[in-house]
Amino acid sequence: MSIRRLPEQLVNRIAAGEVVERPASALKELVENAIDAGATRIAVVLAEGGLVRIEVADDGCGMAPADMALALERHATSKLPDEAIENVTTMGFRGEALPSIASVARLTLESRVRGAEGWARTVDNGVLLREAPAALPPGTRVVVEQLFGRVPARRKFLRSARAEYAACLDAVRRLAMARPDIAFSLEHDGRRALSVSAGEDRPGRVAALTDRALADNAVSIDLARDGHVLGGVASIPTYNRGVADHQYLFVNGRPVRDRLLMGAIRGAYAEMLPRDRHAVVALFLDVPPDQVDVNVHPAKTEVRFRDPALVRGLIVSGLRRALDEAGHRSVQRPADSALAMWQAEPLAQRDTADAMVGGSAAASGLHALPAGVGEGLFARSVHDRRPAFLAPPPAARAEPAWQPPPQTAAHPLGVARGQVAKTYIVAEAEDGLVLVDQHAAHERLVLERMRAALAGGRVASQALLIPEVVELDEPGCDRLEARGEELAELGLLLERFGPTAMLVRATPALLGQANPAGLVTDLADELAAFDQALSLRERLDAVAGTMACHGSVRAGRILSVAEMNALLREMEATPHSGQCNHGRPTWVKLAHGDIEKLFGRK
Repeated sequence: MSIRRLPEQLVNRIAAGEVVERPASALKELVENAIDAGATRIAVVLAEGGLVRIEVADDGCGMAPADMALALERHATSKLPDEAIENVTTMGFRGEALPSIASVARLTLESRVRGAEGWARTVDNGVLLREAPAALPPGTRVVVEQLFGRVPARRKFLRSARAEYAACLDAVRRLAMARPDIAFSLEHDGRRALSVSAGEDRPGRVAALTDRALADNAVSIDLARDGHVLGGVASIPTYNRGVADHQYLFVNGRPVRDRLLMGAIRGAYAEMLPRDRHAVVALFLDVPPDQVDVNVHPAKTEVRFRDPALVRGLIVSGLRRALDEAGHRSVQRPADSALAMWQAEPLAQRDTADAMVGGSAAASGLHALPAGVGEGLFARSVHDRRPAFLAPPPAARAEPAWQPPPQTAAHPLGVARGQVAKTYIVAEAEDGLVLVDQHAAHERLVLERMRAALAGGRVASQALLIPEVVELDEPGCDRLEARGEELAELGLLLERFGPTAMLVRATPALLGQANPAGLVTDLADELAAFDQALSLRERLDAVAGTMACHGSVRAGRILSVAEMNALLREMEATPHSGQCNHGRPTWVKLAHGDIEKLFGRK
């Protein structure tokens, strides 16, 4: 076959395949054009997730009729004043977005320069239909209708209107986050979904577009090194999410999804977060133009750094420094009101003989000393010049566990002897010492109970006395509403409560006193990440795992000896109890020989 020159319309369609993957791609290009035009207000209107209509209006500089005609030609742009493409400072510069969109949709471009008349051009799938004067305020309005309407091969690969709307909302959210000096609004099917005003500071804009609670649970990032400047906000480790979708990264004002930057964030939080939890961050990296290549991807979502080690080090050190300076906030310091309730215990007004002989200490036997009590008694005796035994016995109890170690064959995890750091159960087995992570172990037990109940038909629900309202973004509510029947099978009963809230009426009975807000928020995140890729059975398993995590015994909870032994016995009878739902071990054993080696006896 001989080589031939492709028709202009086909060339535009090929370019559209690179630039316009879905409605969100087209919307991103149009909003970036509005930003580059110097707009202070950008209004977006969508119909059916952008599948039917996308409208972007701005109050920027506008275009003259001749410039409008050039804007609809390939490789025509006002964003490259010379051939130094590496020094580009605008959002877009390829000059392919408008003609590419116009080749696969009906596009109407209306624009007006201040002090001049407005003009409009309509192109339908690459064919100019009309051009005429138009009445509009200074600025530009672009309307895209029936995207891929005449390209069925592309149209059939688009997702549902809800899914496409979620992608459009995310695209606008990221661009609005990058430019707090611009007011943004987004309307979907006649309902306002996003609205932020101009002039907000960066932390305020990030919190407004993610979660208002982030403002009280985040630290500010501010670090410069070798011409590279890093700013933004990052959540303290205790404020985290179940997926990494809430990490927003920007390079020279452009939203990007870069593996290097994502890896740097994981490295900075490596010792502070479990592997299945992710920080909420919005990082803004400003790099000299000659130190970064922004032209490695048609949609400009990927970048390449000249010195990636410098960039990674900047992010890791910037995050760690901010988190270190936050001090106690990174470990959820108790509220001052709670700390104020702790008071020094007054000295007993009784004689020494009563304290030593007739006191409750001699009657009740051995007591456990809470951490810090011994030091407090010593300090009091020094200052008061009185013996420490004048104080009453510590207000603590030690439960007896006199049972002999059970037979290994019947009870390999032994009998509970105590609890360390309110997290680990210490048990004595016939052949050694067993340490159990109470949260990880109970998480697996709850999951296996839910699986057994699900295999029997349906997980029992426990109705809430007062239904709880959980606020989410609209796409998150859409996902939960779409999976309402599946969640009901697992005992979670939800109802839609307006555009951005869900009403929790019942939770799985197996979870006990679960936190409905945290559970529903994490489920929305899980569905966003895995909903389309998993089968129904896999989805139910994934959701059950998330529920089990919320319904399990938390680290930091004090367990009685009876509760600890009950947990050990159930572990012995439950399949897969050697690891939690995330693959971590639930228990380890030190054999007698190992203990003897530690003390040099062997």
